[in-house]
Amino acid sequence: MSKSELPRSQKPPGTPIRYWLIGLSLPGHSAANAQLKQTEASVEVHAKSEIEEGKSALKANTTRIGKGLMELRDIPQSLTVITEKLLDDRNLDTLKEALKQSAGVSFQAPEGSEEDIRIRGFSLQSTGDIFIDGMRDPAFYERDSFNWDRLEILRGSASMLFGRGSTGGAVNQVSKLPLSFSRKSADLTIGSGDYRRFTADLNHVIARDQALRLNLMRTLGDRGGLKTDKAGVALSYAIDIGTTNEWIFQGYALDNNNGIHYGLPWLSPSKKSSGNLLWPTDPKNYYGAASDYNRTGTRQASVLQIHRMSGQAEWRTALRLAQYDRDQRASAIRFAPANQQVNNLAVDVDTFSPATVLTRGNNVKIMDMRTAYLQSDYAAEHHWWSLKHKVQAGIDMAIEDFENRTASAIAAKPGTTVGSPNDGLGVDEASRALTLTRSFHAKAFGAYAQNLLSLSESWKLLGGLRFDQLSGDYRNLITPSASSASNPCTVQADASIGRHDALWSKRSGLLYQPSEQSSWHLSYGTSFNTSGDTYQYDAGTVNTAPESSRNIELGGKFEHLEGQLSTRFAFFHTTKYNERNRDADTVNACNYVLSGKRHAAGIEFDAAGRINPFWDMYLSYAYIPTAKVDASSGAAGTEPIGARPGLTPRHSASLWSSVKPRSDVRLGAGLNYRSSDRPVGLAQSSTIQAPGFVSIDAMAEYIEGPWAYKLNLVNLTNKHYADLLYRGHYVPGRPRTLQLSASYNF
Repeated sequence: MSKSELPRSQKPPGTPIRYWLIGLSLPGHSAANAQLKQTEASVEVHAKSEIEEGKSALKANTTRIGKGLMELRDIPQSLTVITEKLLDDRNLDTLKEALKQSAGVSFQAPEGSEEDIRIRGFSLQSTGDIFIDGMRDPAFYERDSFNWDRLEILRGSASMLFGRGSTGGAVNQVSKLPLSFSRKSADLTIGSGDYRRFTADLNHVIARDQALRLNLMRTLGDRGGLKTDKAGVALSYAIDIGTTNEWIFQGYALDNNNGIHYGLPWLSPSKKSSGNLLWPTDPKNYYGAASDYNRTGTRQASVLQIHRMSGQAEWRTALRLAQYDRDQRASAIRFAPANQQVNNLAVDVDTFSPATVLTRGNNVKIMDMRTAYLQSDYAAEHHWWSLKHKVQAGIDMAIEDFENRTASAIAAKPGTTVGSPNDGLGVDEASRALTLTRSFHAKAFGAYAQNLLSLSESWKLLGGLRFDQLSGDYRNLITPSASSASNPCTVQADASIGRHDALWSKRSGLLYQPSEQSSWHLSYGTSFNTSGDTYQYDAGTVNTAPESSRNIELGGKFEHLEGQLSTRFAFFHTTKYNERNRDADTVNACNYVLSGKRHAAGIEFDAAGRINPFWDMYLSYAYIPTAKVDASSGAAGTEPIGARPGLTPRHSASLWSSVKPRSDVRLGAGLNYRSSDRPVGLAQSSTIQAPGFVSIDAMAEYIEGPWAYKLNLVNLTNKHYADLLYRGHYVPGRPRTLQLSASYNF
């Protein structure tokens, strides 16, 4: 687009570009018109917004998760898009709550409270499989939705697109970017648990082709001792919008000073009955110490340059510098031993009572990380040999520096009882001395190329190949303790170890599109996980090659009701092979072998969109009848051969539906469902199992001019269910929560 042409920044929303182009032929515009004609010979006008907005609909049509801008129907892999409209309707403000709207997703309650997420039963590595605008967002912090336009979940192996990781899939947070028209909104929400949240989304057109967008967030709450205190700001500035060379500058900051619910220990069955292993208590009860907290934060600066060429070709180059900090002080809640309990009886489903004594252990994690990511992607359509080729190619580079600190021991935390939640007791966490214990320096380089070849009007063939080089250097900075010094896995003081990996990843797919309303696909993709994915090595993992996985999928995407409603389905078979296990047959306890293998197979179904002008609907369902450990070393902590892996529920679903009985009223209701499940790594004899559950939500909204008033009720029945699972404990889902929101658009 010529810089002299009237840019998108002066076009009100909904006005077709053709009417604005008429103005170029008016008197006074002859010079601009002549320049436009010269420019059109080499550069095609790009009038469409770079990012499709997710605020106005439950249905999405395009994505950039496949590197270039693509229609969803052209991606031969399962992709679920959670738009801002769904986030707003259900008042979802964290990554975990948003991902619960996508079936087949489960959550581990890990020892360190990381974002340990599973898709189809396979780990979504917190260190590598979460992205912001297609660039890695690897650190351990609590993500907020205030700057999301949408959330995209790509399922199955995808290392050809993203490099290391992505066995279960990848999650992409799509940021709000400057729009070509001015629009502003502010939202205030109050609710149960002293919940208060303010957000603002301010988009302002500065000049002919420049716009600024500012998003703000402040959230406070205290749910029976579990505190929420976070603030965020995101600023983006776009120059030369829609022209040959567009620049977007972004800054992002998020601070969390929240409490942390580490979890509740599982009840043990008694000799008389197995019973429910979950606590029969109110899910809002909090038993952590008053001094517990989880302080996390990030600072990010990004620049994106888009160079547009003829033939709808473009070259996008992005640089992001980021820092992440985390300081977690949590209480590991456990039942006190029998000699400290009432009547000196061990705790089980029969002896559990308000008088049951609980202990509070320590779980401290302090770390920081600095990252630099650079990626450059080329996308274009070419006609070679009388066939259309949609080509994508690019490179990416990364530098990651990670540091970990330990905290000194202090006085033991006071215990409590089941009948005394939020007792206000704690310790002086500030008295702990911090010591830098280990560091990790990682470098990565990747290059890929992919081609979507149109064989005919109905058939397309996709092929892609990627090469990755990764290196990691781990350094232990402290003298090992007496107990760990004899462990063969221990890295000695001031010692450095490292490894280098070079790997290829593949992706292929066949698409059959007999009409604009239907698209069928068959696809194959691979992925890998390195030993340094968690930013540390030991004497064994440093010598262990990467794990591998593959995903095979048959599915389809369909448009209904003149494009207002879309559905998709997929049959999938995902296999992780060469899985890392300790060698049970060797004397050396630090000898690792790539002997493990597991697979999962099932079907998924999604539907999103508008059934009629008064009825919106979103549905996501997954059925995984087959999930099995095919090979295992049998060492301690590994799941036995033939077992169903943990965190792989057979059924899971999310449903949301809203209707407009009047033009100014909307009513909505939805549910989240998950069948029974088990934590990862249990012995086959373990009786621990989380029961299946259904949680129900409701919403009512009234609109009057620029104002909208919304009432949300979360977990209508106050169901106590296990949301995040771990071998030693579980974290309950949200209790019944009432929230009232007021929104103003101007």
